[in-house]
Amino acid sequence: MPPSVPSFDELMEAAQHSAVHLEMRDQYAVGDEADDFDTWLSTGRRDSDPTSEYWAPWVDMISRATTRGVVVRRARVVSEPVTDYIRYEHAGTAVNVQAGEQVRWLPRGQAADLLLPGADLWIFDGSRVLFNHFTGTGDWSDPPMELTTDPAIVKQCSDAFEAVWERAVPHDQYEIH
Repeated sequence: MPPSVPSFDELMEAAQHSAVHLEMRDQYAVGDEADDFDTWLSTGRRDSDPTSEYWAPWVDMISRATTRGVVVRRARVVSEPVTDYIRYEHAGTAVNVQAGEQVRWLPRGQAADLLLPGADLWIFDGSRVLFNHFTGTGDWSDPPMELTTDPAIVKQCSDAFEAVWERAVPHDQYEIH
């Protein structure tokens, strides 16, 4: 029987010095944010209350991580003009930043010469990569995640993240196009 794979929450709680997230899709359709996204589409208002039922679990987890010294960075590679979903993400990113994340945006045209992984991912402590797998419509695939500790893959993914991070624009300076 294969060993059990730790959950995302377990990986984040175990992180000691870094957790980085590379997002490369222009559209996601994951169920836990569907209602908030629909509200934003119809009203232009996004839940930006870090204590809300929607945000509090994430804000608490990231705050715990950063309090214990974990640097949490998120880089988003996006097509321009951006999709409605990316506008929605941008509208809520202030909460990520308030929780302690550093967030940057890289227009896809500036990433053309970078060698990027084929899936979104998290890298924990430079030693574990958690790939996030999605369907073509943006929902979680089955299985939704895959963990590797293969040093060569971890290095490739870490190098890709750092290349994106170096070129990307800090959230407070990125203007939606």
